[in-house]
Amino acid sequence: MELPRGLGRLTYCSNIHPGEDWPAVRHLLAERVPAVKARLAPERAMGIGLRLGADAAVALDDASARGELIEVLRTHDLEVFTLNGFPYGPFHGTPVKAEVYQPDWRTDERLAYTDRLADLLATLLPAGGFGTVSTVPGTFKPLAAGHEAAMAARMVDHVAHLVELRARTGRTVALALEPEPCCFLETIAEAIDFFERHLFADAAVARLAERSGLTRGEARDALPRHLGLCYDVCHAAVEWEDPAASFDALAAAGVPVLKLQLSAALRLDRVSPEGRAALAAFDEPTYLHQVVARTGDGRLRRDVDLPEALARGAVADGEAWRVHFHVPIFIDTIPPFATTQDFLRAVLARHRARPIAPHLEVETYTFDVLPAALRGVPVEDAVARELRWVLGELTR
Repeated sequence: MELPRGLGRLTYCSNIHPGEDWPAVRHLLAERVPAVKARLAPERAMGIGLRLGADAAVALDDASARGELIEVLRTHDLEVFTLNGFPYGPFHGTPVKAEVYQPDWRTDERLAYTDRLADLLATLLPAGGFGTVSTVPGTFKPLAAGHEAAMAARMVDHVAHLVELRARTGRTVALALEPEPCCFLETIAEAIDFFERHLFADAAVARLAERSGLTRGEARDALPRHLGLCYDVCHAAVEWEDPAASFDALAAAGVPVLKLQLSAALRLDRVSPEGRAALAAFDEPTYLHQVVARTGDGRLRRDVDLPEALARGAVADGEAWRVHFHVPIFIDTIPPFATTQDFLRAVLARHRARPIAPHLEVETYTFDVLPAALRGVPVEDAVARELRWVLGELTR
């Protein structure tokens, strides 16, 4: 979508539409995405944030399939400048929960998958173009202990792949780690610490120089060119981040925000029996819905999934909850709840005044698991409304 000059590129993520293998992805690019485009940009090109799981990515190694992808994008006047490389396996229609992080950056499978996505994205970018691939925040937090250095090493090896890709194609691809509640990287402070101690440290510079043939100075410059964050606004709101302070801290640490995922969460300013009963409608079996509670003394308490938080019963009454359930960003209240739309407004106001990231992506992937009362319009209409809402915020 067209944004005012200097505010980057706006799109939405195709993970909103189910599609795991290449035929399913081809169908959504030929049918579902053009239906959104017809509502928003019928006479001009539109960007799409493409989600490709491992099955589709492997299929697109085939030159014929890749040619089909390029042709369907051309036919429907679609442009791909960012990929969602977070969910490796199935993402719709089956319980995902914590398996969404697997395989993670503890494994060579994650590295190979991400290398493959970068290669594909480079073929889709224009000459001299820049693209981003968002990825899991290392691993699920209970699995992280003792693996920090190994995860960082694989990420640096991926950067070596991106350096070679840039030299060979003239196109720049960058990897964006996406902090998420209850993951290895869940807060901005944790992300900054990981970048400073591992990804941008002297050992990472030396490893990249060894694997890429760059000098130490060139390797130091290459790391922040090819590594940064995907700042999911829903995740940050659930973690009770201060948006201005977090962006200032990232800038001071030299950690680039490569992608803003525009999303909103459920918000309960004061938990009550009524609120707990109403939340049961959002307790669905597909995705994790982490809850971060602020207790009366100001501490944060985390539950990995909504059932665990609800099981606390009346003990939780009076707390303030943020629930990781992506809700349409144009909604500010879902009685008896609010949403974190105000947090998203603050992020967009900051971006409007001081651009944060080159790529902005709406990512409300939960339309098919929302309570029935929130599913009254076709998904394509809802996505178009979300994008128009963002445009309104950025052109105030």
